[in-house]
Amino acid sequence: MEKLIITAAICGAEVTKEQNPAVPYTVEEIVREAKSAYEAGAAIVHLHVRRDDGTPTQDKARFQECIEAIKKEIPDVILIPSTGGAVGMSAEERLQPTELFPEMATLDCGTCNFGDEVFENTLPMMRDFGKRMLENHIKPEYECFELGHIDTILRLAKKGEVPGAPMQFNFVLGVPGCTPATVENLAFMVRQIPAGSTWTATGIGRAAFPLAAAAIVMGGNVRVGFEDNLYLEKGVLAGSNGELVAKVVRLAKELGREIASPAEARKILGLLPSP
Repeated sequence: MEKLIITAAICGAEVTKEQNPAVPYTVEEIVREAKSAYEAGAAIVHLHVRRDDGTPTQDKARFQECIEAIKKEIPDVILIPSTGGAVGMSAEERLQPTELFPEMATLDCGTCNFGDEVFENTLPMMRDFGKRMLENHIKPEYECFELGHIDTILRLAKKGEVPGAPMQFNFVLGVPGCTPATVENLAFMVRQIPAGSTWTATGIGRAAFPLAAAAIVMGGNVRVGFEDNLYLEKGVLAGSNGELVAKVVRLAKELGREIASPAEARKILGLLPSP
């Protein structure tokens, strides 16, 4: 079984300091949380950015500032900027970080309920995002919240409208209004992807660690972080993203999976060597 790639989603667009004071907003805080996750064992940082007051933004300059600051501290980490942004942002806003030519970026695979809101990802939007990633030689991480999202993105890949094999999927389960975070649902979704693909499991809220354990034994990869879950265990807030990553490392050790370094993760994901 290949080594386990751990992704840390360090801040997201929705969670706040009122919910957990360690949620990062400023550039310095984002670097602190990226470094804590990396030092605990994360090979990848999934990156949203905020204004200093916590307002989510897709501003290219803010992404550049955060990316450069993170890379100064941990130059070999894999960064996956979000093109999801926050609910209600336009496609043009959301695409801004792709102008920085990251080695990877997210591509959301369909419209879905997102709590009380609707997260819009129409087919024309996905084609536009795919075109940009093809042009800028960016490997997408395909974010799938529902079973139909897998079929949708595979059809677009078959037509050459988004990057194809080898594909990396992230199954985000447990978002209110979307697919529940059960092992049965995860296993079913994994069976739908092409041979040779890689995949990651993301459990929202209390599902974070049960889904992580399932992914570890199934041979997949794991995402944790403040974007998805603020708690280390019931009633205990995590003091950093590093604490969440460290818990996954402990689970992996108990279950017999070694942890991938960034260099090993690049090889597994089919990325070019880091310069």
